[in-house]
Amino acid sequence: MSTAAPAPAEPREILEAELTWTAGGFAPGVRIEIGVDGRIGRIERIEPMIAGGDGEPHDRPAPPVRRLPRRALLPGFVSAHSHAFQRGLRGQGERFPSGSGSFWTWREAMYGLVASVDPPAFHALCLQAFREMRGAGITSVGEFHYLHHAGIGAEGGDDGGDWALDDLLLAAAAEAGIRLVLLEAYYRTGGIGRPLEGAQRRFRTPSPGAYWRQMDRLASRLEPRRQTLGAAVHSLRAASREDLAAVHAEARRRGLPFHLHLEEQRQEIEEVEAAYSARPMEVLCRTVGEPRGMTAVHCTHTAGGDMERFGAGGGGVCLCPLTEANLGDGIADLPGMRRAGALLSLGSDSNARISMLEEMRWMEYGQRLKSESRGVLAEGDSGGGGEVARVALAAATAGGAAALGLPAGAIEPGLWADFAAIDLDAPTLAGATPETLLESLLFGAGEEAIAATCVGGEWAFAER
Repeated sequence: MSTAAPAPAEPREILEAELTWTAGGFAPGVRIEIGVDGRIGRIERIEPMIAGGDGEPHDRPAPPVRRLPRRALLPGFVSAHSHAFQRGLRGQGERFPSGSGSFWTWREAMYGLVASVDPPAFHALCLQAFREMRGAGITSVGEFHYLHHAGIGAEGGDDGGDWALDDLLLAAAAEAGIRLVLLEAYYRTGGIGRPLEGAQRRFRTPSPGAYWRQMDRLASRLEPRRQTLGAAVHSLRAASREDLAAVHAEARRRGLPFHLHLEEQRQEIEEVEAAYSARPMEVLCRTVGEPRGMTAVHCTHTAGGDMERFGAGGGGVCLCPLTEANLGDGIADLPGMRRAGALLSLGSDSNARISMLEEMRWMEYGQRLKSESRGVLAEGDSGGGGEVARVALAAATAGGAAALGLPAGAIEPGLWADFAAIDLDAPTLAGATPETLLESLLFGAGEEAIAATCVGGEWAFAER
């Protein structure tokens, strides 16, 4: 998918926040042209605004200036991996009367939700999740969507069902005003070589042909300025190697991003080794060839040599620290991923807690707990600055945008005008300076510091 910047459009307005994130850090006096097409036009530096003052330079451009005093602009956050309907599990499954639970006991609770949720409830859950994302500074989401059908028995012939929930997902994202990459997930088997059972039948994708027919239908239903498609195979449990290869090959032909879950759980690895005599990452790379442009979600237990080959081949990894902690998955080898050159992104996954600030925080904190050291993400930083917060922010913005094939994730000409506005008067940011603001935000603040988000030049203000 091409992300080349189009020719600049006529400016609709000019933004001037008190501070704006640039390559060098937070800077005052940055003006950003927003075109009528919702993209960023020219960016220029001027003298900083004077709080409460009316004086303006004589050469101020003609379009109206939207001044944002006591606000700092960041690129809008990107959740590269979400299952919005799982918002319905929040607070569920957190009691353990029979002793410790696991990912697999949690999965049974998730299947219970799948079996019970009807179309209106599905729409409501997705809308709630997407609105919470906007309030958390998230402007784009990669929705890894596999709950396709309105009923368990809705098989509907060769195309596999009614696909009614796909349309409801698009509608919920449009209503929330969030930028959506619908990662339509292929899901054909209930385990390696096993048929779908029970609630899994609502995930049914009967063949690669049926999958791409549905993708073509969805393409005609997208909101063109805020919605695009990506391809996904749920996991090696959910598709044969032949189907995985077919879906991936067509995704590459169409220039679509491609995602799948991989090596989240040790039991998953054991089942794949038993079936294919190789670990999942090795099976994946043997099946699809070069992983360039592919995003593997989790990689919690990926072996070092496998990650080196995957990263060298252009593969990326989406980490979901809050979900991985909630489900007891384990802690991934982030230093190894960085050494391998894997592109890192972050996702909100199960949406048990929607906070990209916490995802960034625990991206580092999990490594601190694992290694009994600090500043782990800064190890090997070629820039020499040792700035953990920059590494985490890159994963939450530019890394996520790249994983989803979006021209977003930075404040640069030609990209979508997607921003998170930070409230410089938030009590949790008291004492922060422009030099320490990013660290203060990531390591000391929460959603109370998010004042508003902007998607394609259209603002939504946080409700507290």
